[in-house]
Amino acid sequence: MGVYPPSTHRCRSRCSASCSMASHHGIRLAEAWPLPGCRFSSSRAMLSWVHFGDLHVSHDDSFKSVGLLERLVSAVNTNVAHAVEFAYLPGDNANNGKPEQYAKIRSILSSLRLPTNAIPGDHDFEPGSLETFHRELGVDSLPKQVTVKGHRCLFLDIVSAGEGGPDFRLGAAQTEWIAAQLAACVNDKERPVVFMHAYPGDLAEGGEALAHLFASAGVLVVDTGHTHYNELLNDGSVIYAATRSTGQIEEDDGRAGVAIVTVDASVVSWRFQPVSAAWPLVMITTPADRRLVTDPADQRQVPVGNCEVRAKVFGQQIAEVVVSIGEQRATMQPVSGEHAVWQAELPRPPDVDRYQVTVVASDANGNTASDTIEVLSRQGAGSRAFAAAPPGTDAHAVGEWADHGLLGSQLGPNKNGRAW
Repeated sequence: MGVYPPSTHRCRSRCSASCSMASHHGIRLAEAWPLPGCRFSSSRAMLSWVHFGDLHVSHDDSFKSVGLLERLVSAVNTNVAHAVEFAYLPGDNANNGKPEQYAKIRSILSSLRLPTNAIPGDHDFEPGSLETFHRELGVDSLPKQVTVKGHRCLFLDIVSAGEGGPDFRLGAAQTEWIAAQLAACVNDKERPVVFMHAYPGDLAEGGEALAHLFASAGVLVVDTGHTHYNELLNDGSVIYAATRSTGQIEEDDGRAGVAIVTVDASVVSWRFQPVSAAWPLVMITTPADRRLVTDPADQRQVPVGNCEVRAKVFGQQIAEVVVSIGEQRATMQPVSGEHAVWQAELPRPPDVDRYQVTVVASDANGNTASDTIEVLSRQGAGSRAFAAAPPGTDAHAVGEWADHGLLGSQLGPNKNGRAW
């Protein structure tokens, strides 16, 4: 595997004169870069959201995904809603952009106990405009910026500037807007996150420049749809996440589910929970799993002294949470002021490249769940390599991670799947 050096395009709380981008639509994405005095001083308020994959609500399958959405909303209301900030719909909501399809979605979402942020996909744009999407779902005009837990959350529309279908484009005005928003992040205490329908590498133009912009601005994670399958990318600077569709699923025998994403200071975590799975659900949020390390010098991602472990536990009546590293064990304590967050500290094993951290949670009814991640040591982090490919493309996929819902199948209509 070749090495595509990510550090040339990162700001990550220290800016460098090497930040440089291509122009797009005549707008210099790099105008604000490098950012003098770029800094992020996290207060450790964790940001979390739940992702309902592309719904593709359609009369063609007798509105099958509506029933799945109803089951998912019920599970989220019971086990997740109290512990996340919002729900996210990543586009391709109505398969043909029709009012009756949106009406079905609106009816189910009316019972969801969370604010919802929705963006469009190419199927929402099938009528030739997004007027129906905005009207029927009550979606604010896009792009939009919302600050949640100190993080600037940026929601994009990459379909209406194109000609329809997968002709994904930002357009001149939105390109200028995202550059200005990310330049303004210099004054933010927390790092930004971005929501768009597809990866930068899927854009018809300007995708590589956009990915470099995300890296330079210290964007932590870009959450997307479009693929129809679960996938995580790590290009060495930014994590990209795609969640399995709720409708039109091919992988894993068609099992629908939700993804939960957490941002714990500079650490990104992601896990998929199938609709049929039992609760509780455990997500280790600090330190970073080896697959999701973007900055090996960051001691929250790659611990140097003792290993501080934080986890989020979703479910009801959680009674006990225990962390272990090898033979060492500790009972985790709930974190004051945070919902469903537990914390403990254990010694880090010496003289190893990587080690496992496991968290086991039990509820009052005796149900148990666990999460295990592989943590890099500083010496192990130094041997990483990245694909010799542009950033923001699926050449940087982390591959199979079955415990977290990643099958590595790329089984969808844009890759190895069938046409829908």
